[in-house]
Amino acid sequence: MSARAAPLVLVALLGPIAVGAGACRRPAGSPPPFTAPLVLGGRTVAPAALERGRDTYTAFCRPCHGDAGDGKGPAAAGLEPPPRDLRLGIYKWADVAAGQLPSDDDFVRTLRQGLHGTAMLAWDVPAAELDDLIQYVKAFAIRWRDEKPGDPLVATADPWAARDDEGVARGKRVYHGLAQCATACHPAYVTKADIYAFTKELTGAAVSEFRADLYQPVAKDSDYGYKILPPDFTFNQLRTGIALPDIYRVISCGVGGTAMPTWKNVLPEADLWAMTHYVRSLVALRGTPAAAALAAAAGVPRRATSERT
Repeated sequence: MSARAAPLVLVALLGPIAVGAGACRRPAGSPPPFTAPLVLGGRTVAPAALERGRDTYTAFCRPCHGDAGDGKGPAAAGLEPPPRDLRLGIYKWADVAAGQLPSDDDFVRTLRQGLHGTAMLAWDVPAAELDDLIQYVKAFAIRWRDEKPGDPLVATADPWAARDDEGVARGKRVYHGLAQCATACHPAYVTKADIYAFTKELTGAAVSEFRADLYQPVAKDSDYGYKILPPDFTFNQLRTGIALPDIYRVISCGVGGTAMPTWKNVLPEADLWAMTHYVRSLVALRGTPAAAALAAAAGVPRRATSERT
């Protein structure tokens, strides 16, 4: 079933959803009629555009995200992870530093590609309706009245593009020794002796004490009202894709509202790309015997994990 057809199926399950200029155009709980322009992210949006966006939102987004944009639509019950509360104005997946407002291009990417492993599908919203929908979604969050989108964090050329094996090897050291991703968040994928050696090599201060659950992700507080479990790259799906540019974007920009920081301008670009190659090498093991072999080589059997996002 295509995402374009999904609203029709939901109508059958949930009852009719009025769209267009009908009498039930504004369900209870939705924003009042727009009668004047709104400035959203520094852009003036006409009321007619926002009303058109309301119609598109009602058809595509309302069943999960709700009339009020609170993530409590009629189809939301039981969804894990839960639909995003759009009123918060906090966005995880964007090409800006974590915590900043995303660009319209970021909205388009999420709408067109969806979020893997969630109920957020890749929606085939008609191109003529897309911009109005994005502006209407912004209108749920007060932040857009006062702030502008952040500046995109532009990717540099990948120095490991023709040297993937070298990139993976460097990325393994950066992940465990320099960025120390397994210290308190993600799982480790090497032995404790390796981590000792990598941290001593790259920081001059060897790590010799380790958390008891070193080979498991650690649930972290978030701005969404629940704890979030960082992904085990050999087990969980990556929400925004597994291509190198997608992984680089998440590592570089961070994940808004979570403990995942912005690494851009913190680590050298070569190391950001090296970690990207290393993470992709781990993702390639997902669902294969090699994932279990990697855990066995580290000395600790890996358990299945789940995550909210």
